[in-house]
Amino acid sequence: MTAESGPASGSAVSRLGDRVMSSLATGSGLLVSIVIGLIALFLLIQAVPALAKNTVGFFTYTGSWVVAGSEIKFGIPQQLYATVLVSVIALVIAMPVALGVALFVSEYAPKRLATMIAYVVDLLAAIPSIVYGLWGILVLGPAMVGPNQWLVDHLGFLPFFRQPANVANMSTGGTLLTAGIVLAIMILPVITAVTREVFAQTPRNQREAALALGATQWEVVRYAVLPFGLSGYISGAMLGLGRALGETMALLLIISTAGPINFNLMESGQTLATVIANNAAEFDSPIKTGAYISAGLVLFVLTFLVNAAARGVIARRVRG
Repeated sequence: MTAESGPASGSAVSRLGDRVMSSLATGSGLLVSIVIGLIALFLLIQAVPALAKNTVGFFTYTGSWVVAGSEIKFGIPQQLYATVLVSVIALVIAMPVALGVALFVSEYAPKRLATMIAYVVDLLAAIPSIVYGLWGILVLGPAMVGPNQWLVDHLGFLPFFRQPANVANMSTGGTLLTAGIVLAIMILPVITAVTREVFAQTPRNQREAALALGATQWEVVRYAVLPFGLSGYISGAMLGLGRALGETMALLLIISTAGPINFNLMESGQTLATVIANNAAEFDSPIKTGAYISAGLVLFVLTFLVNAAARGVIARRVRG
């Protein structure tokens, strides 16, 4: 009797554990969704009154912000442009480097060397963003003055390297290009970590099948590892982009003045995050607070859309 009751009792415990785990997982998912919804609701409640009093186009006005008095005027095209441009620069720089590091660590490097390199790259994520900002404006910025001037002198016919309207950027190195390089270093460990973990999960039978057919190491990477890990690589890049879009302190120290809307990487600029941080101390009225929170609402929506697009790309890749 006791022997027969053992499995039944174990089964009951197992079912109870399954129910508890299922409830915890469901509750955690609902909690995260509720928190995100509450954040969106808070941003809307704070932003709508200011947007209702705004007398100019929120997505077209490029003049100085006037968030006090009877005539309220504010708009975000310059900030939105700088946010997207700096993030794109960071992705263009970080994605190839992250892919190379992930492939080297997971496919080519000896185990001890791979562990050391992975540790060093991961350590970049532990550095506070303000330290990156200080390094960017005190070390990288001055070091970029010469290269920036060379680019302007020799490639100034391109829209990316023209003489900036604010020449002070050239003397300090506080340009969109410098900010993009710093941001690329900051998002590199995120993209690298996700990518190398996905590459390491490539099915062993796919690797062995490629080798059995006479494939070289590079051909194994090309025909087995890269196709399998592409969705993870894209996912890691989108995580990095989300980090780049919301980065504040590092960019606040490097670029802090609004610039024109063009493709000149020698200009300065303000991102959606830095314009909020730069004026947070002056939130002394609901309308003024709401004006800057409106920029935060756009950043929230932009990040949401980026993640939704990434999930769509990954889902199509998995179905394919």
